[in-house]
Amino acid sequence: MNRTNSSKSIRLLNYIEEKGNKLPHPVTIFILFTFIVIVLSHILYVMGTSVTFEGVNNETMETEMLTVEAVSLLVPEGIAYMFSNVVSNFTSFVALGPVLVAMLGVGVAEKSGYISALMTNTVTKAPKRFVTPIVVLMGVLSNVAASVGYVVLVPLGAIIFLGFNRHPLAGLSAAFAGVAGGYSANLVLGTNDPLLSGISTEAAKILDAGYVVNPTDNWFYMFASTFLIVILGTLITDKLIEPKLGKFVPTEPMGNQNNEVSAIEKKGLFWANISILLTILAIAILVVPENGPLRGEGGSIITSPFMSSIIFLMMVIFLIPGVVYGVVTKTVKNDKDIANLMTSSLETMAGFIVLIFFAAQFVALFNYTNLGTIIAVKGADLLQAIQLDGVLLLVALIIITTIINIFIAADSAKWAIMAPVFVPMFMQMGIAPEVTQVAYRIGDASTNIVSPLMPFFPLVVAFAQRYGKQNGVGTVISLMLPYSIMFLVCWTIFFVIWYLLGIPVGPGTNLNY
Repeated sequence: MNRTNSSKSIRLLNYIEEKGNKLPHPVTIFILFTFIVIVLSHILYVMGTSVTFEGVNNETMETEMLTVEAVSLLVPEGIAYMFSNVVSNFTSFVALGPVLVAMLGVGVAEKSGYISALMTNTVTKAPKRFVTPIVVLMGVLSNVAASVGYVVLVPLGAIIFLGFNRHPLAGLSAAFAGVAGGYSANLVLGTNDPLLSGISTEAAKILDAGYVVNPTDNWFYMFASTFLIVILGTLITDKLIEPKLGKFVPTEPMGNQNNEVSAIEKKGLFWANISILLTILAIAILVVPENGPLRGEGGSIITSPFMSSIIFLMMVIFLIPGVVYGVVTKTVKNDKDIANLMTSSLETMAGFIVLIFFAAQFVALFNYTNLGTIIAVKGADLLQAIQLDGVLLLVALIIITTIINIFIAADSAKWAIMAPVFVPMFMQMGIAPEVTQVAYRIGDASTNIVSPLMPFFPLVVAFAQRYGKQNGVGTVISLMLPYSIMFLVCWTIFFVIWYLLGIPVGPGTNLNY
């Protein structure tokens, strides 16, 4: 491989990596931000800071001119609020419950081996000319199961390419581009949809207490984005990355690279897939008929028990085939094993739970002090003064997100910080929270693959070193940089066109607030 570590771009990214590694843990960042909110709230309170704007009255739910003043956290009432609401801030945080519930099902499907076998079986059966797009597509689809794509599909992509006598690092790059670069795209809902929509809901309530962003509210755009990412990922891999890598010459024996699905696993997949069809059929019986019990008032689907129960249904759709697969393949022998798989899946969420605890405190205190409203109104006034329109505002948010993403890799951590500022600010500019969330997701996903602080980046480097001990951080960044740039540019253009055409980003959504 022609190394490019000495190039300006790689030297810059290595510099960012070095400096980024010195940043504190996201938990510490939230603690620091919380202290900043406490101090800033008192300063603005003493200064008598207030804003007047047109908003929704939380009591009458009618639009009127509202005046909001800064509330101090260092007066007796503020101190009492901080101490007495710690638990409720955490347990009532919108993003917490949906993600944990979804993971009960997704975790069983992952831990029983069903998801791994399904991806392996799908990719290994692909005709040679379709290998690249299928690897990228499976990477995108794997995001429904959180981190399983990084652990299973990234190394599998290298193995598949090697099996077709292609360079394994090209397969690794294609899979990584799909998993991380296409993180926000998918044909179905993933665990990040309820997480981000929950944070967006909390942020939107700063201005409109009755506003709810549903997990499905970005689905139209993310569904279409899947095909864009697959096309771009395929072209970059086949036309740029693989020719640059040249022919793979192993420096040491590669060992057995066979990753076939065994007979018992195929049997498990068959019955698990049958169980999915039966589960979807059962759900359809409850939803499709006009008088179905999961229909809403007047037969509505958009506002209905079905939409309210989408997280539980997601859990069931993964739980049932996971159990069936486990029973057939003997990874599940009794009810205790099922409970243990659920427990194991939630254990992997421990870091997320700790992060959410501190993020919830920050968001709650930020909302209590009215800082979000003040910043939103002042920011909207500034943006109106410089006469930026909706498209330029959204593009600016995409760019800001890509920069922040280099330093704060966790999407939930970034959005928990950014949403309370940008969601209400853009609402003041007439942009719906669902659209603001889409812009954020584009910027976040595009630079995942070149962020050394992304939690799974070291794992990808380790996978790359299987095919050459000299492969390091610079190797992976140099391979992934073309994907990052092309994803960012083309995805942003696609989003601008989508927005200008006035197409809803999800069912029942509006582009304007």
